[in-house]
Amino acid sequence: MNCIIVDDEPLARDILEEFAGKVPFLTVKASCQNGFEALQVLQKEKIDLIFLDIQMPDMNGIQLYESLNYRPLVIFTTAYSNYAVTGFDLDAVDYLVKPFAFQRFLKAVNKAHEQFRSRRPASATAEAARDFMFVKDGTKIVKVNYEDILYMEGMKDYVKILLKDKKMVLTLMSMQHMMEKLPKNRFIRIHRSYIVSLSKIETVEKNRVVIGGKHLPVGSSYKNELMEVLSGK
Repeated sequence: MNCIIVDDEPLARDILEEFAGKVPFLTVKASCQNGFEALQVLQKEKIDLIFLDIQMPDMNGIQLYESLNYRPLVIFTTAYSNYAVTGFDLDAVDYLVKPFAFQRFLKAVNKAHEQFRSRRPASATAEAARDFMFVKDGTKIVKVNYEDILYMEGMKDYVKILLKDKKMVLTLMSMQHMMEKLPKNRFIRIHRSYIVSLSKIETVEKNRVVIGGKHLPVGSSYKNELMEVLSGK
């Protein structure tokens, strides 16, 4: 399970990182000191679990979690037990009151692991049933209809989404994370820098795909999968 730690206290972050390092099924992708740093990570990485402090300046943990379009599992951490009811109202996996021992931490993450394993098929089905997604473009959250997408281009830490009518959305996200968000029956990765809509492919010429008059390269490691999908295998 990919997880992030969000807490404004350095010592609290260090303890959580140490505890998580002892659990084989946890991988800490980032340790963030505020909600804004966490939002940047959540746009780029696929995160399954958040260890989230409630009391933080500017944006508290509850505000951060409520702002998310897709909500990973969350374990709230705080020094104040009176926040527990609010935490469970948000379907929190658990609520850790500081200071907590490793055994208490382990109990919480085992519960999260069970929920993660049980929710994966349901989440995949729900994503496949939707015909749109929401992505962040600058300061805006933009709805993107899958039918409008021609192709996507990776640009370092960003993905450029090319739409019909020459419109474009630029979002802070990795190509891998983008592929995980998209329905597999509608999109395919053809190159380390390109994801295309299967329904928008006009022709395939040698090592190129043509979409909307644009010639896109097909990487050698992606070509076999593309040909299998196009031939219906």
